[in-house]
Amino acid sequence: MKTILLIEDNSHIRENTAEILELANYHVLMAENGKIGVEKALETRPDLVICDIMMPVLDGYGVLHIFNKNPVLSGIPFIFLTAKTERSDFRRGMEMGADDYLTKPFDEIELLNAVEGRLKRFDQMRPAYEPTKDGLAQFLDDAQTLTGIDSLTVDRKGHLIRKKQFVYSEGDEPMRLYFVQSGRVKTYKTNPDGKEFITGLYQTGDFFGYVSLLEQTDHTDSAVALEDSELVYIPKEIFIDLLSRDGQVARSFVQLLANRVTEREQQLLEMAYDSLRRRVADTLLRLHQNLQNHENEPVIQFSRDDLAAMVGTATESLIRTLSEFKGDGLIDISGTSIRVLQPEKLKRSRW
Repeated sequence: MKTILLIEDNSHIRENTAEILELANYHVLMAENGKIGVEKALETRPDLVICDIMMPVLDGYGVLHIFNKNPVLSGIPFIFLTAKTERSDFRRGMEMGADDYLTKPFDEIELLNAVEGRLKRFDQMRPAYEPTKDGLAQFLDDAQTLTGIDSLTVDRKGHLIRKKQFVYSEGDEPMRLYFVQSGRVKTYKTNPDGKEFITGLYQTGDFFGYVSLLEQTDHTDSAVALEDSELVYIPKEIFIDLLSRDGQVARSFVQLLANRVTEREQQLLEMAYDSLRRRVADTLLRLHQNLQNHENEPVIQFSRDDLAAMVGTATESLIRTLSEFKGDGLIDISGTSIRVLQPEKLKRSRW
């Protein structure tokens, strides 16, 4: 039995609406204001929320904002219930991520159709999609079913990008989102002195190029293949449609895009505040862990210049630190290949 949280300050409307939902075999939790509604949601996670907008203590917009920010509540289908019919209120709610909007007074069929439709859409989209070729294909199939965007079914073939070939350059207009089907791609910026700073490393299962699409600005870095790679292109128009056509599709898409966003944010903080020895160790451990997800015996293969750009240091300083780690028996170096021998000891040696 699906659980619905009904947040409505008018007791008559609240009781009548709950009765209709219970007759349709839904379990209903009731709250007379937004604050109590959030508390009940945290106690028992509902399958769907029906929430009035104009309420005391905490209004509907505040409730939706809290749901969006709380990892436990984020992603729950959300229907606004209100007597207000101004288009600006409707637009505000949908921009905040509401899935639907019911205007009072409404009849039983309107209510039940809205609830059933949202629950079906939510069930259609999986809780999470794997960042793989098959996972992307499954997401696009499900999104096409829900949104009717016919173009999602075409041009999913991989595009071969040769080693050292540019995918895009700094200052280019963003035309598509990129998914790494195989291979590796780096993004980097160049300072006025010509020194590279690597802003991202992407391998099988990663998306890149979406920041400029979201911000509607030209690319602020360049992307180049580190080895022969196969990329799937998602055109800009489809990218925008996926984020704007349906709330649940958008949430699933963002989760798929954000596969390693937190990790990259942490990397930037480390580069800003940590010692060189720790930054080199953390970079090696991060690369080792990422490769371990794809290989039984991970071998890090980057040029010393690229590794130095990832760490944010001079190549000579990187080489000196790698030699120290090798001398301590923590890594093995053969040409451009590096193998982490003792991950735990390398982690402890960062200090």
